[in-house]
Amino acid sequence: MNRKSIGKDKAIELASTNWWEFCSHREIAEFQLFTKELACPFAVFHEAVEKSLGRPVWTHEFGMNYEGICKEFLCEKEANNATNPQSRQCHR
Repeated sequence: MNRKSIGKDKAIELASTNWWEFCSHREIAEFQLFTKELACPFAVFHEAVEKSLGRPVWTHEFGMNYEGICKEFLCEKEANNATNPQSRQCHR
């Protein structure tokens, strides 16, 4: 998945605005999934991805299955979670 870079300085500046407080979980997840720099607290990003996908997301998935999370977010593949059939829905 292609992620755009906004640069370190811009990410720090954006984070200082608490922009995520005015966004939906889906908006937060979409911005952060496709931006190289983290511009909000990781806990906020993590929760936003979980709420957007409708399933728990293990922290290690962000490192080992990042492309899979992005595809799942974009509804290009089903959730890789056999214990939660409800997570297999597209959450757009």
